[in-house]
Amino acid sequence: MLGAPAQADGLRIASYNTEFQRKGPGLLLRDILRGEDPQIAAAADVIATVRPDILALQGFDYDLTGAALAAFVETLSAAGIDYAHSFAARPNTGVATGIDLDGDGRDDGPRDAQGFGSFSGQGGMAILSTFEIVEAEIQDFSNLLWTDLPGALLPEVDGAPFPSPEAQAVQRLSTTGHWVIPVDVPDLGEVTLLTFHASPPVFDGPEDRNGRRNHDEIAFWGQFLDGRIGSPPADHFVLLGDANLDPKDGEGRKEAIRGLLSDPRLQDPGQTSAGAKAAGDARDTVDWDDPDPGNLRVDYVLPSADWTVTGGGVYWPAPNTSEAETAARASRHRLVWVDLAR
Repeated sequence: MLGAPAQADGLRIASYNTEFQRKGPGLLLRDILRGEDPQIAAAADVIATVRPDILALQGFDYDLTGAALAAFVETLSAAGIDYAHSFAARPNTGVATGIDLDGDGRDDGPRDAQGFGSFSGQGGMAILSTFEIVEAEIQDFSNLLWTDLPGALLPEVDGAPFPSPEAQAVQRLSTTGHWVIPVDVPDLGEVTLLTFHASPPVFDGPEDRNGRRNHDEIAFWGQFLDGRIGSPPADHFVLLGDANLDPKDGEGRKEAIRGLLSDPRLQDPGQTSAGAKAAGDARDTVDWDDPDPGNLRVDYVLPSADWTVTGGGVYWPAPNTSEAETAARASRHRLVWVDLAR
């Protein structure tokens, strides 16, 4: 593990899939306000222990007024860490289309939404920051149609678009979202976050709809950095989030994630943990059921090549400790962070 969970001297940036998604709208806010949910308390403890300056969250239910996110910020403050700034936008999860997107003959299921979800906003994303978020300069690519991605690997069956041309005409690329978020950091200048949460490359059929979509959600970032989509930052950015794909283990198309990890514009700190090492692979970031799919590396914090990496790690403490129990109670995913200096 690169470094230890303590306040960094420079800039600490982290990504954390909290798995806070609930079964209905408003339930996450209810659970936070009650102050009795052991998962929420454990996640707050993990975040307060690692103390990132900037934190990208996944698996966090979105609501229009931001009430749940504001309540969680208060929970974190009570745990000892304050975030003065936050951002969340409506994710694609649960956004109904009225079209059969998964080919099951129905048009009203959770898989017929733009991103899998039982209600609009289920399992969204958010950013928490100690420093000011430059909202006027945010680029949100969540509405980009999958067909509009150059070189998209759109699913087909017998040479025909799957499940239909009508479905592909409305299907967005992002399962949850693709955001580019500048943050104004004193003494460092503008730091740009490239963040997303991709579809799992499973739960489909021989057309490999989810596997292809996962590949393209990851491949999007290469297109963005090439300047083919949007306006990429000139320097000092960090790509982070849940790619839902391991570069060597588990299912999925590996080309895009391997390309990202080997892209010369990025650096892979290779964050590790004692807990993951004890379980098999020190770089793993999620503890899924064994043997399938098992522990995998799916959560990433990848700084641009012009940063100096001074530390980093995965908050997965050694087994048979109270800290390990807290991390497991919070989420199957583990918080990943990196410490940076210019």
